[in-house]
Amino acid sequence: MSIERFGVGARMSQAVVHGSTVYLAGQVADKPAGANVVEQTRQVLAQIDRLLAEAGTEKSHLLSATIYLADIASFAEMNSVWEAWVIKGATPARATVEAKMVSPDYKVEIACIAAKS
Repeated sequence: MSIERFGVGARMSQAVVHGSTVYLAGQVADKPAGANVVEQTRQVLAQIDRLLAEAGTEKSHLLSATIYLADIASFAEMNSVWEAWVIKGATPARATVEAKMVSPDYKVEIACIAAKS
């Protein structure tokens, strides 16, 4: 079974496809400076949409998502964006945790696994 990689870098790939499963690396905002958790969540979800499309699938095929928040108090704000984005009736298994981010500019990171369309 082949392995296909997207956004390959020295440290990691942004997406890896093995068989009919797509694994996305944790995605963070591309412009985090000064952006609140709502704005950063929108940026991250747009990146997820783009990567899923590049890998041959889309958000209705999400299997799981892990969401990391710099401050769990922003849970409701992040969810307001997530719930508007996710497909009703096709929500993935999900975990949300508070975690120290690699930079204080980042407020949210999301990693996903999806089935290929």
